[in-house]
Amino acid sequence: MKAVFGIILVAILSFSFVVFKSGYSVGDAVGDFSLKNVDGKMVSLASFKDNKGLIVVFDCNTCPYSKGYNERIQALAKKYESTFPLVAINANDPGQSTGDSFEEMVLYAKSHGYTFPYLVDETQNVAKAFGATNTPHVYVLSKTGKEYKVAYIGAIDDNPRSASDVTKKYVEAAVDALIAGSPVATTSTKAIGCTIKWK
Repeated sequence: MKAVFGIILVAILSFSFVVFKSGYSVGDAVGDFSLKNVDGKMVSLASFKDNKGLIVVFDCNTCPYSKGYNERIQALAKKYESTFPLVAINANDPGQSTGDSFEEMVLYAKSHGYTFPYLVDETQNVAKAFGATNTPHVYVLSKTGKEYKVAYIGAIDDNPRSASDVTKKYVEAAVDALIAGSPVATTSTKAIGCTIKWK
């Protein structure tokens, strides 16, 4: 009887793991999405042409970690704009974080001089599909043909407090490796930041 119960328990746990697996893993193909940019236009993965991949950053206006990384995010966008464009996505529920409303996003992007898309994930479905949990939370996607696959997930670098004290630039290392056609040495790290404010 115990053996039968054990088999049933294992089957239930296995089924639960499959059903409730949340988010993409390294190597997974990413489904397209279409989200509104702060300029009012819709942006999707298919919007990008002649690029080798994409840097997707789940970000927001209000998190101290996001604010601390803001200049580094802008630097990444500028450095890789022709090869690995950067897209920032705000999935925070403005009902819980009023500073993250679409109107506040527009003002934030303008005041910070954003040259990259800053998209609102109103339904939070894109953040859930990716498995994003924090701000910032980065996904480096490599592109083959029209397909995007996850090559790196995690933090931007190893020092959220100080850009001058960074010793490991995870996102840059991943993107540089992909541009060179080399394997990504570190494919995942822990994203450090504020939790996404879910509905």
